[in-house]
Amino acid sequence: MTFSSLDLMALATQFPILALAWRREPGRDHIFWLLLAAAFLGPFLWSIIAHAVAWQAELTAALWTTIAATWGLFTFLCVYEKEAWRLIAIIAPVLFIMAVLAIIWSGQHGQSPTTEIPGAARGAGLGLHIAVSVATYGLLTIAAAAGSAGIIQDRTLKSKQPTARSRNFPALSDCDAMMFRLLSMAEVVLALGVVSGMALQFQETRHILAFDHKTILALISFGLIAVLLVTHRFYGLRGRKAARWVLSAYLCLTLGYPGVKFVTDVILN
Repeated sequence: MTFSSLDLMALATQFPILALAWRREPGRDHIFWLLLAAAFLGPFLWSIIAHAVAWQAELTAALWTTIAATWGLFTFLCVYEKEAWRLIAIIAPVLFIMAVLAIIWSGQHGQSPTTEIPGAARGAGLGLHIAVSVATYGLLTIAAAAGSAGIIQDRTLKSKQPTARSRNFPALSDCDAMMFRLLSMAEVVLALGVVSGMALQFQETRHILAFDHKTILALISFGLIAVLLVTHRFYGLRGRKAARWVLSAYLCLTLGYPGVKFVTDVILN
């Protein structure tokens, strides 16, 4: 098993933020911002270099690009949401696991050849579709983290036994507020992804939809988020039940995006 220097560099930037996330009393200080910037820049530079010539569509590239996008979105959220930084204890381990999977796959199989995208799929349309797909997954990842923190806080309130870890999470009301704001953004971006995917599919095949696993799971995720947002708006659904809906939508999108790549690159290859 051999690892490229680019992979090792990107992975190395994930260790400090992981250590910070599990510090007993983390803070939104200059160390936090410095390590957050490093955690973003490592995967971001990996993605820029890997995709410089043409888009790489293998599992390793999908994972590193997703990690970069999620850290970037989380950084913006931390700037505008006072309590968002407290989600670091959930987000950092999740992205670190993704980074480890990316480097293991890269070490076993090396850099796959550049994936050629045929015909009309090249150009701005493809770029838009890729961008919104990655952004959707990043937004839903953070929303799922907020939902998970909300579940933990809900259980803590009911048991009346707060732990050192639960004290570092946002309050339950803040978790709910962030989760639904992120879901609203994710639904809009996912809608753009569905429309752009339809446009590319029509250009290539003259059919609007290809009913493959990726499309079906994306549509299911879209539907789950839509139902949750409507139910929250008109019936006040929130808390643990809402978080479970979010985690279900996140699972569907995970199966449809990196999950499908895992099946095609690992199981079927």
